[in-house]
Amino acid sequence: MLSLASWYQAASREHPIGFLQIGGGIAGDFGITVVPMLRQDMGLKDTPLWAYFCQISESATSYGSYSGATPNEKITWEKLGVDTPKHVIESDATIVVPLIFAYVLESSFA
Repeated sequence: MLSLASWYQAASREHPIGFLQIGGGIAGDFGITVVPMLRQDMGLKDTPLWAYFCQISESATSYGSYSGATPNEKITWEKLGVDTPKHVIESDATIVVPLIFAYVLESSFA
């Protein structure tokens, strides 16, 4: 978490940083908590929120659940802002992630 926090502080000064969450639950949500940790626990209120959020999950959407929580539930924890673009891809990550990565890599080298 300390390495992620240091990286986020440096990188977010240069450009907005988004978050791609693969799966749900505590393990899937761990990395996104670096922003509230910096803002709330460390008192670094000028730390920018995540610039966008996308979650790939096969869990059914369910308010109050952990794996199926909607992105809007992350607003109250200061993980995301009200105006943060939020997307949920309801599918099996083993299918979707390779397609996304292939597209990004092909676009990067085109």
